[in-house]
Amino acid sequence: QVQLVESGGGLVQAGGSLRLSCAASGRTFSSYVMGWFHQVPGKEREFVAGISWSGGVTYYADSVKGRFTISRDNAKNTVYLQMNSLKPEDTAVYYCAAKVNLGSSYDYWGQGTQVTVSS
Repeated sequence: QVQLVESGGGLVQAGGSLRLSCAASGRTFSSYVMGWFHQVPGKEREFVAGISWSGGVTYYADSVKGRFTISRDNAKNTVYLQMNSLKPEDTAVYYCAAKVNLGSSYDYWGQGTQVTVSS
């Protein structure tokens, strides 16, 4: 198992930047594919970005391509989400998630961190 703790959320003006971090503990971090999701009240959780075990492959939702960057530091057991050019519609709770297999659903989730973008 792996435990995930997000940090770095907050309030930012439109056009600004934030960097989210997700610290993992437990089983070897490099064994997991990592992802970021977001959720707005009343809506389903949506995929934002994902990264492979070594970080060599990344993938993004169309809505964040060119603005967000996912990365990981396996030595620090941490995955990051750099969010630039933020828009009010990016406002949501952001969750970190982990899974073992690339093609499976995510198995482990953090508690979430709130990101609020003001216009």
